[in-house]
Amino acid sequence: MRLPRFKLTVYGRPECHLCQEMVDALEELQAPYAFNFNFVDIDENPRLVMLYGTIVPVLLGNGQEICRHHLDFPALKAFLDTRPSQKSE
Repeated sequence: MRLPRFKLTVYGRPECHLCQEMVDALEELQAPYAFNFNFVDIDENPRLVMLYGTIVPVLLGNGQEICRHHLDFPALKAFLDTRPSQKSE
């Protein structure tokens, strides 16, 4: 297994079925595409609720929005293919 090159962030809510679907899809793609991701519960931060309240889940990489609502695999792959390698934390 390759070491993760990228760190992505999913902004969402734990009880959101679309958020869970995105997390499940990312978990399946994690090893083959060498990335890590974390899930941020927007309800723990009022600023995040204002930013993402009705559009979750939102997937970001390096602060850049990759997709929202559903995992857009072509957009994710384009992001991973064009970003320079980064060490994960």
